[in-house]
Amino acid sequence: MTCARRSLLLVAVLAGCGGGRGGAPAPWSDAWLEREADRYLGPTAHRRAALEASLVNPENVYSRQRLKAYGLDTSGWDALPVWNPRSRPVDRATAEALARGEWPTLPAERVWDGTRPTTRAGWIALGRRVFFEFPLRPEFAVEHVLVPGARGELPAGAAARAATLGIEATSDGGRPGLVVFDDVDGAHRVGITCAVCHTAVRDGVVVEGAARRRIDLGMLRLDYYRDTGAAIDPELARRMATWGPGRADVTEDDDEDPVAIPDLWGLRHETYLTHAGTIRHVGPAALALRQETQLLHASGLRVRPPRELAWALAMYLYAIEPPPPRPVADDAAAAVARGAGLFDEHCRSCHDGPILAGDPVPAEKVGTDPSLAHGKARGTGKYRVTSLVRVADAAPYLHDGSVPTLAALLTAARPSPGHLYGTELAPEERAALVSYLESL
Repeated sequence: MTCARRSLLLVAVLAGCGGGRGGAPAPWSDAWLEREADRYLGPTAHRRAALEASLVNPENVYSRQRLKAYGLDTSGWDALPVWNPRSRPVDRATAEALARGEWPTLPAERVWDGTRPTTRAGWIALGRRVFFEFPLRPEFAVEHVLVPGARGELPAGAAARAATLGIEATSDGGRPGLVVFDDVDGAHRVGITCAVCHTAVRDGVVVEGAARRRIDLGMLRLDYYRDTGAAIDPELARRMATWGPGRADVTEDDDEDPVAIPDLWGLRHETYLTHAGTIRHVGPAALALRQETQLLHASGLRVRPPRELAWALAMYLYAIEPPPPRPVADDAAAAVARGAGLFDEHCRSCHDGPILAGDPVPAEKVGTDPSLAHGKARGTGKYRVTSLVRVADAAPYLHDGSVPTLAALLTAARPSPGHLYGTELAPEERAALVSYLESL
């Protein structure tokens, strides 16, 4: 049974849709999504049922937090005030005003005008706005390189340092993923959105859904502590210094398990979400719940987003398309064809379906660092099989970003353990397999 088929069956079980037979709307049709939106935005019981169905390991911290506080109707997180902020993306003019110590005027309208979309296109457009404009939280480390400090000046070389550490700028001077906004307490702040980790800037243009593999949030924060003299626990400083570009430790425990930021291509076809397969993707409600609880956690549990925005964000994430694959040069066609055959023989048992992904497998079978898979925060004992869509641009590889290149991934003589599949091939076979992977 393919990954896509398993996913549809899980959706059918939860939604009771019967696979589109007997007059019920077909999964992923506009009518089906409209019905699922009604269910998600309706009575609490459906969201609670979706939550319980989606959590793979009810005993990890991630699951316990949600089971204890979400879907309780009048208590827990449901009782938090709803927050729909005014927010302004940081464009060139905004960045220049901030550098002068001037606070830009925020738009009169809020992220959402309160009108529920009536079409899929409308939901996607609203979700895109959430992705780029809804503040996850204030981010002091980013504010530090954009706004003059107490002495009225920016740190020396702030702009260049910010760019080096992944605060990317488009050709027109925009900083995707950065916003200015009024926080819950009314304070003017610089914040980050989903786009700070899940967009990349290539040739001056934003690539939506691409992991930002240059961003080094740990080093940005360490720069703040160094420049301001603010106190930081030495052990925390040591850990943040180890994250490196494109990685962060965002789990809910004190374990040391930073992970690589993933691309967001083909989420509709993923059967599980997160590197450890923490969330069973039982349908759009599971992804919307993931977004809703992530947003309210990022706010410090002070507020929660309108649920319409969580649903809209899920619809946008489903709609993101990857860039076109790299063209195959004439002189590489034979190697790519040979690599495709080797892939079918050695890799497809795990990497299959529309996005060449798959269900989680035991961490011991993969053989990579098991800390995340068995961690208290999100552990399930397994790792999700990563999608290979545009894998040539997805370095570094494995859940922890410990392998720098595809060639290294297929070489047993590397420092990081595990995932030895394909390493036993002859050198010319490994080269052909790399050629095929680069064509995806």
